[in-house]
Amino acid sequence: MIKIIVVGDALVSSENMEKAAYMLHLNDEIEVEKFEWFSELSKDEFQKKILLIERSGSEKVPIPDGILELLPDADYLLVHLAPVSQTMIRAGTNLKMIGVSRGGLENINIQEAAKHNIPVIHVIRNAVPVAEFTLGLILAETRNIAKSHYSIKTGGWEKEFSNAFYKTTLSNLTVGLVGLGNIGKLLVEYLQALKIEVQAYDPFVSEEELMRENITVKKVSLQEIFENSDIVSLHTRLTEETTGMINKDLLFLMKKNAYLINTARAKLVNKVDLLEVLQNKKIAGAALDVFWTEPIPVNDPFLKLDNVTLTAHIAGDTVDAIARSPYLLKNVMNDYFAAGFSKMIIH
Repeated sequence: MIKIIVVGDALVSSENMEKAAYMLHLNDEIEVEKFEWFSELSKDEFQKKILLIERSGSEKVPIPDGILELLPDADYLLVHLAPVSQTMIRAGTNLKMIGVSRGGLENINIQEAAKHNIPVIHVIRNAVPVAEFTLGLILAETRNIAKSHYSIKTGGWEKEFSNAFYKTTLSNLTVGLVGLGNIGKLLVEYLQALKIEVQAYDPFVSEEELMRENITVKKVSLQEIFENSDIVSLHTRLTEETTGMINKDLLFLMKKNAYLINTARAKLVNKVDLLEVLQNKKIAGAALDVFWTEPIPVNDPFLKLDNVTLTAHIAGDTVDAIARSPYLLKNVMNDYFAAGFSKMIIH
């Protein structure tokens, strides 16, 4: 008998987690125990829990009630945003794997899992929505779609914007991607379908991996991305090493007609440095779906800029992406069981 614990929350139901668990290819009878983590909250109320766990990690939030008593007998633990803390991992003496139905791992004590040789598999639940949204932001900022809309809604009929001297079709531009994970790879496909030249930086993705996935993209250094791209789009994870990596040293390399797009994490970018290059028109503009403080404060200086497009962290927000994420996780775990390895594993 294989014992699986699933933890639902306000965004992903324990019922969907349970159904996905029963679809795992484990070659034995499966028994599932369900737990809840603030499942009773509204989406707006639950957003506060999300912000808390993203800022503070797995050790600063309450764990699911009653879970510690059953963890010693569990073989697999599947969660969405619920924390998997040091205490939980130490209690799970038989755990063979932790599955997370989201891309971010702020809610998992990765270091503790590694100490106990427990693989952690996660899934980019919203890769397609984010890749599509990123393409939309590129168009919105370079062609002033949002700015024109705002002008009309506020009584104007503006036709000239801060990037007036740089407007052109996307096929004339080169896009540089920082990060070639699931989202970055999808965006390569979308951009190349539009005949747009793409180059990318990702030290963790090999040429062999790209060849296996039939992805043809020019790999260059991070410095070359910022020096040579007309549009730089960020798609890398936030870690201690990547926090603030996009700073003045890189931003000042950008062309005067270039744009920065960020649908990843705000803290990848040094806020003061980006504000400086935008205020001084060192680059043509930026489009941001993520911010250093969310919601963005009413006095935030970015709200006064005329060369940015701002959206409220909605790139991955579609009706199906989050709710059905356990089934994506199930697919990735089954791939692991079949092949014995997975690029999704964090050691």
